[in-house]
Amino acid sequence: MHTDGTVSISVNGEHKRVTAGLTILKLAEELGLVPEKIAVERNLEVVPRSTLGEVLVEDGDELEIVHFVGGGDHAGAVTADDSWSVAGKTFRSRLIVGTGKYKDFAQNAAAVEASGAEIVTVAVRRVNVSDPTAPMLTDYIDPKKITYLPNTAGCFDADSAIRTLRLAREAGGWELVKLEVLGEARTLYPDMVETLRATEILAKEGFKPMVYCVDDPIAAKRLEDVGAVAIMPLGAPIGSGLGIQNQVTIRLIVEGAKVPVLVDAGVGSASDAAVAMELGCDGVLMNTAIAEAKDPILMASAMKAAVEGGRLSYRAGRMAKRRYADPSSPLAGLI
Repeated sequence: MHTDGTVSISVNGEHKRVTAGLTILKLAEELGLVPEKIAVERNLEVVPRSTLGEVLVEDGDELEIVHFVGGGDHAGAVTADDSWSVAGKTFRSRLIVGTGKYKDFAQNAAAVEASGAEIVTVAVRRVNVSDPTAPMLTDYIDPKKITYLPNTAGCFDADSAIRTLRLAREAGGWELVKLEVLGEARTLYPDMVETLRATEILAKEGFKPMVYCVDDPIAAKRLEDVGAVAIMPLGAPIGSGLGIQNQVTIRLIVEGAKVPVLVDAGVGSASDAAVAMELGCDGVLMNTAIAEAKDPILMASAMKAAVEGGRLSYRAGRMAKRRYADPSSPLAGLI
């Protein structure tokens, strides 16, 4: 403690001097933050929200304060009896949308509404302590109405992904999460060794991880064995819009999985989403395809219709493919 009765601390990497004897709760209030909307890590240990009013800030403390930001989709033809479930939660919409790359939160919220999404992915980022009045995603998309799916976008090793999700659970209480551990920045392909390790640890800690992975049936099975509640193979590299590059392996994953399978990454158009559903996937997750469309709201509506149409097509059962023509009209009785 300094002679003036203050202590030196670091808040999200920014050095500050605050009054000695201050609790973390009081510090948050002085920074203009709402305690119910944040999670705090003190010296690499998550501080339970219930104890924020008891834990004192000490000289040399390093604090990380985070909240949810835009990260890293149903009525109509899809009927109530065609709902799907993951980790004990049931949803009607099979379209999950991300919350990144939109021009602002208002456009993001409008796109979510147009898509009919019941789940949105959100990234966990540091609170802007220099401007605590800045708008937050929760001000536009109500987590009481829309299920937030915290993800680990930007994590390149298991430890950082696990740390991120521990903070996410403290911030919102959600155990259903999306895990992605990337191998490199150029392709954003998953590092499956680290992904498997993180999945196993998180599952043992009570998390219910929906896991982004390569389109490999063997890797998918191993993820399921260590606790993944949903398998989310990429259709193509994240943000590429290339569509599903290997329908065969996606179909093999669907046929072998006992948990939901959702295509995650690579969708660029409504037809891509329909293909994913026609392969038997339980759903599709997308962000860039909607956010970077010329009209994101209209594209969100198109994706909603595509997912519903593709699902209906899968349920109906497509006709068999033939090598030669087969006339629609009977040949008997020709004039």
